[in-house]
Amino acid sequence: MRNLDQYNITQAVLARMANTPDPRLKQIMTSLVQHLHAFAREVKLTEAEWKAGIDFLTATGHMCTDQRQEFILLSDTLGLSMLTVAQNNDKPAGCTEATVFGPFHVEGAPHYEHGADVANGASGVPCRVSGSVRGIEGEPVAGALIDVWQADADGKYDVQRTDLPEAQGRGVLRSGDDGRFHFQSVVAEPYPIPDDGPVGDMLRATGRHPWRPAHLHFMIQAPGYETLVTHVFRDGGPYLDSDAVFGVRQSLVADWVQHPDGTYTLDFDFVLNRARPPATHVAAA
Repeated sequence: MRNLDQYNITQAVLARMANTPDPRLKQIMTSLVQHLHAFAREVKLTEAEWKAGIDFLTATGHMCTDQRQEFILLSDTLGLSMLTVAQNNDKPAGCTEATVFGPFHVEGAPHYEHGADVANGASGVPCRVSGSVRGIEGEPVAGALIDVWQADADGKYDVQRTDLPEAQGRGVLRSGDDGRFHFQSVVAEPYPIPDDGPVGDMLRATGRHPWRPAHLHFMIQAPGYETLVTHVFRDGGPYLDSDAVFGVRQSLVADWVQHPDGTYTLDFDFVLNRARPPATHVAAA
């Protein structure tokens, strides 16, 4: 087609993609084009606004490094990350709910034995964390891989600091034969997501704050069970009702118990869902 205008261009684009061989890719791209074009028509997008959007996305890409993923922050702050999590983690009642992964997980975190100090020098009030990993029927899950990470008292993850010789505030351990685990860490504190880039500009322009409520990150994996990515949030703190990335779920809010010596304990039990059996395909006769 040569005579394209604002009324027929959407169908022209869709026609160009009509022969996309992957059915799922075709479905996604078709819907993406339809919604993008509908959005532009609805708001009567100007060329200057389109250019500002392109500049924003370009700046977002330039902000990404091995230690920082600005596009994940953008997805988080627009609620897209949590929407995707909620859509894809519809678990039976009683299972621990999932929440956003966040941009600060690191592969290859140090492994620790039970009782070890995963804070490893991170600033903060000492806290002993314990709990169990069980299946939906109450069975203990032995040997579950428990990956934990958190910010320090200053609201910084170790990957945000350039002067650290080794990991702090993160580690990997395994549940015992009874499904239980325990380790030393520091008390979780509220912190702002990085707001010195395009995502911070967007938050300020829309009258929003960058703060997250205090929490610990967990990723738990075990054969025969679905991987769980979740947080445990500290009850009583600020921002539980205005988390910048929309990640709070009431079932994940827990008590950090303070003791006379000033230290804290947190005990939280995780319940995993059984892994779904792989889909079987029956050949046509």
